Amino acid sequence: MVTEKIKSYSRFSDLQSDLKSGIVTIEDLIHYYTARIKEYQHLNAFLEVFEEEALKRAVEIQEKITNGTAGKLAGMIIGIKDNISYKGHEMTASSKILKGYQAVYSATVVERILAEDAIIIGRLNCDEFAMGASNETSYFGPVKNFADERKVSGGSSGGSAVAVQANLCYASLASDTGGSIRQPAAFCGVVGLKPTYARVSRYGVVAYASSFDQVGPIAKSVEDAALILEVIAGRDPHDATSSSEEVPAYSQKLVHPKKQKIAYIKETLHSEGLDPEIKNNVLSQIEKLRAEGHSVEPVSFEYLDYVVATYYILTTAEASSNLARYDGVHYGYRSNESKDLISTYKKSRSEGFGDEVKRRIMLGTFVLSAGYYDAYYSRAQKVRRLIKEKMDKILEDFDFIITPTTPTPAFNIGEQITDPVVMYLADIFTVGASLAGLPAISIPSGKNSEGLPLGLQVIGKRFNETALLAFSNYFNHLNTDS
Repeated sequence: MVTEKIKSYSRFSDLQSDLKSGIVTIEDLIHYYTARIKEYQHLNAFLEVFEEEALKRAVEIQEKITNGTAGKLAGMIIGIKDNISYKGHEMTASSKILKGYQAVYSATVVERILAEDAIIIGRLNCDEFAMGASNETSYFGPVKNFADERKVSGGSSGGSAVAVQANLCYASLASDTGGSIRQPAAFCGVVGLKPTYARVSRYGVVAYASSFDQVGPIAKSVEDAALILEVIAGRDPHDATSSSEEVPAYSQKLVHPKKQKIAYIKETLHSEGLDPEIKNNVLSQIEKLRAEGHSVEPVSFEYLDYVVATYYILTTAEASSNLARYDGVHYGYRSNESKDLISTYKKSRSEGFGDEVKRRIMLGTFVLSAGYYDAYYSRAQKVRRLIKEKMDKILEDFDFIITPTTPTPAFNIGEQITDPVVMYLADIFTVGASLAGLPAISIPSGKNSEGLPLGLQVIGKRFNETALLAFSNYFNHLNTDS
């Protein structure tokens, strides 16, 4: 009875109501989720489970609920991506080079969810150093999609998406550099939010590309994503790039939106490689919005063919710098074949990093090199500015931009991993918002003929997550109720 009740929760407000009335307890939740994790451990979503610690914390928070002193997230069982620091716990970024490393401090986002009485149940598998679009580059193996275990989960936050999809935890924290929250959310049929760049502190999160990385929630509903963002957002003195913009009570502002003016990028629907069923799905969503009285118009985005190249030039350049610290000297993996300083660097990095990470480091080093800096890196920065200006211009005339989240549904494990270019093109619809620093969310948009989840991306104005979440919540319910 309790098991079925827990399985049915899709809004945290309903769960909290039952926790307060005693219909379920936090201990019930922990037992349910840990049992599910064991049952579905072959999905490879969790790298480690903090069962004993979670049960101990459950007693403390249950008492707070009884006393009426509990925080906003009391009873929310959360998994965290393996690139987010949690003091005293292992964090590897799913890489051999950090295997066995224990975090010496907690990320700001971790401190903030714990302060509101969330319970962290474990750490979640991801692509190595968050570099990948399928969760196949992890040193610990791929994460399988719960909808079809032959399919990828998406990346880099595949474990975070599957954990929510398969009901292994209630929600998760992940990071998004160019689509790493939104793409797996689409593949797994859950909600994934990338906030505005600088909305959420990056302190304590393993850096991939510092001018892109953002932490955000993966959840079952837009309401829950709004609540989590409300907790983790805001200025952090430890992160100089974090914004001082006021953090609204997002979860209290999910009001039914007035008639909106929405743009869809016509080039996305004519993009080479776009799955026909995804195209038809987006067109049906456009008609649904029009039937509701919203204005939905096509706009041209002439830079679509350049977004992937621009993104990978800039992010690999930043990665080559950020990952220089993993040298076999300071911490992490050190090769047993090392004989001197140079061999320590070479052997430790070549043995400790996986193929995709080494590929991106080398590409980044190349585009930053003296002979090619102007031809690649400098030019990519100029194109990034053009992309940002174009997206800002569209959003001056429209409230939101909608696109497919991904060009295809989840593909077979092993099908594309040997072709980096094909893998990079999986990000074609998500990297635009990342290059422009805009907030974007993927919401479930039904399933294809094979029963695989599809996602729709909604992009909003900078630091206007309030409007983005309110509209996405309404749109999500429109799809759910129809």
